[in-house]
Amino acid sequence: MNHLPFDKPGQFYRGNVHTHSTLSDGALTPEQVCRRYREAGYDFISLTEHFMANYGFPMADTRPFRTADFTTIIGAELHTDRTTMDSIWHILAVGLPLDFAPSTETESAAALAARATAAGAFVAVAHPNWYALSETDIETLGAVDAIEIFNGIAVDANDSADSWHIADVMLGRGQRYFALATDDFHAKAHHSDFGRGWVWVKSTELTPESLLAALKAGAYYSSTGPQIYDVQIVPGQTAYVRCSPAERIFVTGRGSSSARAQGHGLAEAEIDLRNFSSPYCRITVRDAHGGRAWTNPIWY
Repeated sequence: MNHLPFDKPGQFYRGNVHTHSTLSDGALTPEQVCRRYREAGYDFISLTEHFMANYGFPMADTRPFRTADFTTIIGAELHTDRTTMDSIWHILAVGLPLDFAPSTETESAAALAARATAAGAFVAVAHPNWYALSETDIETLGAVDAIEIFNGIAVDANDSADSWHIADVMLGRGQRYFALATDDFHAKAHHSDFGRGWVWVKSTELTPESLLAALKAGAYYSSTGPQIYDVQIVPGQTAYVRCSPAERIFVTGRGSSSARAQGHGLAEAEIDLRNFSSPYCRITVRDAHGGRAWTNPIWY
């Protein structure tokens, strides 16, 4: 459980790590995108353009838009190969070098993900529910850091924003992934995507290097609204959770394993785990407006 962020040094920084601009298929310039997040109170973003030939393989250099209270991590959304549903792969890679080489026509998704990992990136399976990814797809992709379990633009794109099901299936089969919520902002008129999902990263510094290291270590949680202030787990006994006002706090694990607390304006809870049987768990906080916050999976 040493990847839990709550007792680590530093502070929580709010960020979005799946975003687009006019360099690919977004409607705002990179400068406008960075300014919008900064003015909305975000501490950092990664501008992850579609790294494709038809856009000229853009790797957005957002360094000029960093300030004393806002920073950026270089990244991209990588594409190659085909999924079992015959869609091109979308692979989120946060923390790439600016000279990351484009994929070739013969490079597999697994090889591309491995190359991004070797380059130091935090690599995630992008919006699996949106593209109906299967267990075989995710297994074929190989060792990556996370699964994007919430994608904000998919709320209006095809009502498939939540990808926890496939993540839970993989976790239940013994695979280890972190979870990731993003908004996948494009600023298109037909999508209301801005600010629909983000991460809170615990870091000692507001620098790209420190934030990236925290992401790779799993020292963060994801949210569409609520905040989680502390989580302490004693396996087989109790889960202690402290959070912003909530209506439900869930502990879920393998299969149907679950435990819960409920109450109006619930700000903390001790949840009995004596009948909870699972090799891992995750915490979900749900508020009165339907917003949710999720810890990363917690392995005992």
